Amino acid sequence: RRRVGDRPGGLVRGADLFGYVGIEAVLDQMRRKTMKAGFEFNIMVVGQSGLGKSTLVNTLFKSKISRKSCSANYEEKIPKTVKLHSVSHVIEEKGVKMKLTVVDTPGFGDQINNENCWEPIVEYVNEQYEKYLREELHVTRKRRIPDSRVHCCIYFLPATGHRLRPIDVEFMKRLGKIVSIVPVIAKADTLTVEERQDFKERIRRDLAANGIGVYPQAEYDEDAEERLLNDRIRESLPFAVVGTDKEHQVNGNKVLGRKTKWGIIEVENVAHCEFANLRDLLIRSHLQDLKEVTHSILYEKYRVRRLNESNITFSELGLSAWPLENGTDKNESDSHL
Repeated sequence: RRRVGDRPGGLVRGADLFGYVGIEAVLDQMRRKTMKAGFEFNIMVVGQSGLGKSTLVNTLFKSKISRKSCSANYEEKIPKTVKLHSVSHVIEEKGVKMKLTVVDTPGFGDQINNENCWEPIVEYVNEQYEKYLREELHVTRKRRIPDSRVHCCIYFLPATGHRLRPIDVEFMKRLGKIVSIVPVIAKADTLTVEERQDFKERIRRDLAANGIGVYPQAEYDEDAEERLLNDRIRESLPFAVVGTDKEHQVNGNKVLGRKTKWGIIEVENVAHCEFANLRDLLIRSHLQDLKEVTHSILYEKYRVRRLNESNITFSELGLSAWPLENGTDKNESDSHL
């Protein structure tokens, strides 16, 4: 007679168990811990002025969270150089808390000469990786390391109807190696449906021709089911979006939309624009995957490169070359990275 114990390394299913074990309860435990502690999500918005970046972020999270919305007496001024600003909020929904940080990049693409305007953004993304790495290398680490790494970059393309501009190609080539980029066509209501589709196809061809990888990358798909889901997303990129925080009455219902002379463009109606697809990707279906790709792939590449650099020293990282002395870091009292 065959017994469960006679099958080393085999899969023991519910029908083979002698009774209820309670393994499934771990999901409830994980849920309770997550709800209690909350989680972090850091998003960066990049694009030239006037493309509706702040409005779209407010629409995504249905709250006034953009830098413009949070600044009293905000006055739009185009800076002479690219400057990064971050605003953090804690958003709570049905008991789940999320610390959302939105990083804005005013000045990007707004100058006559935009040469190397992506460098401050590359530097910022790498600085967040460096902060996390330093915290990880402490002998006595925090139970929960603060995570300021950029989990997703929404890149706004102007609705020109032509193809990618040189600045778009150069930016996504460089940033695509260190952060997950989701390209969107901003203010897509300025294009007809046919123009929008043609524009999307040209952009996809330009991305492929220049070897630019945007999220979700096919090489990160873990199984056939995920590949099928992500293939549908890849076929839809870049998302043609419209943002607004104004509500209008449509057939007796309140909807988010933009009012025009010929009618109301409903933001969350997939027949009008692809905002709902972008929201589902960023929040409802792929938020955790964006965080995992950032930690396990993009940050890991940075970590390996930094630790393999021949000129890196423990002192450069603010650590002792021989960290353990009676179980403590000799430089612990001096190091507060």
